Amino acid sequence: MKQRDEASAACKWVTSWTASAQGPYPAGSPLAQPDLSFAFPAPDTGARDQSFRLILRPDLWGPQARLRLCNAFGLQPVAFDGVHVGLQLGGAALVAGSNQRVTFGGRESVTVPPGGSVWSDPVALPFACEPDAAALAGRKLAVSLHVVGESGPMTWHAKALQTSYLTPPNAGSQGGREDELAFPFTSTSWYFLDAVDMLMPRDTRLIVALGDSITDGSGSTLNGDDRWPDILSRRLHAAFGQRVGIVNAGIGSNQVAGPADYSPHSPFRGGPKAVARIERDVLSLSGVATVIWLEGINDFSGNGNASMEAVAAGFAEGVQRLRAGIPGVRVIGATLVPALGSTAAAHGHEEQDRKRRALNGFIRTAGLFDAVLDFEAATLDAATGGMKAEFVPDGTVGGPGDGLHPNRAGYLAMASAIDPGLLLPLR
Repeated sequence: MKQRDEASAACKWVTSWTASAQGPYPAGSPLAQPDLSFAFPAPDTGARDQSFRLILRPDLWGPQARLRLCNAFGLQPVAFDGVHVGLQLGGAALVAGSNQRVTFGGRESVTVPPGGSVWSDPVALPFACEPDAAALAGRKLAVSLHVVGESGPMTWHAKALQTSYLTPPNAGSQGGREDELAFPFTSTSWYFLDAVDMLMPRDTRLIVALGDSITDGSGSTLNGDDRWPDILSRRLHAAFGQRVGIVNAGIGSNQVAGPADYSPHSPFRGGPKAVARIERDVLSLSGVATVIWLEGINDFSGNGNASMEAVAAGFAEGVQRLRAGIPGVRVIGATLVPALGSTAAAHGHEEQDRKRRALNGFIRTAGLFDAVLDFEAATLDAATGGMKAEFVPDGTVGGPGDGLHPNRAGYLAMASAIDPGLLLPLR
């Protein structure tokens, strides 16, 4: 018993994956999304007696996990059962024998109230009994869950850039199956699940990347895991193994200071403003030691049209909340990449670029942050004032790109420009 207590005291929960809840489906900015009219005929009723198999890549592996189900933007209680977690084989198929049943307070079902979330009981992951094994690096979990009855409006994360799988309505609970035959439909979004924790050694440190679509990964490749936080993850693991992890709290179209009001009845596709979502998307996560904050370009778009001073004030408020909520947290600011000449709607104009450059000056010199990552320097074409030409062509769906979102080459340049010494030492 004493050895077991000592082993438990040597470990803690650390968030290994997250997907920031941004609103009720379909309010959001998904990419490469299939036609979902067969899976979800009516957004107001949402899922109806059907199962989800959500595919995600944990950044850290531990012998036990726990899951957080989220109904932040629902209008009614949602009942779940048949929740399982297993190791993805390919598509919706799982590695034989890996699928584990998940419980909540010892029960196989749970109801999440509107606006609420629920953590599961710890579940053992026998396939991760040696978390440092190279064979687990980059592998993906399949989290399956069944919605009992009708969900109503579904809390989701639109821009997953990862294929997940759905049963038809009225298909019942299918999460216990390890084959793929019950999951004919696909989606490039995540639903209801917003965090996965792993049981890790107490010295494990977590970095949260907080931001908008450039952190969420627009312009990278579907299922490619090559957003800039993904590439930074591989650099960190090469240097520090499993001692340091990073999770992605980006939301496409998110703003620092707007919108002023947000509700499930009147959603904005970018979700609540960053200052308002810090509690759920950063402070409520486990083991956070560092936050990298890259955001602001949407505040200066035609949809935001905020002043530089308002966004700077939002950063100041957000940093204050972070430091009050996580004593000793290291908060790192990142300069905004160029968007001058962008073809994206409401972006690319001279006034936006003037505000962007002014905000970058604030980020670099105001003394608000513990350190600064200069993503502008990594992506700027000094001759044009826009993004370097090789970073513009779109990697997600092909085509010429929009000059706002870097492609894979751009994200690689951003992540490669980061000095890990700015992120460490972590407390």
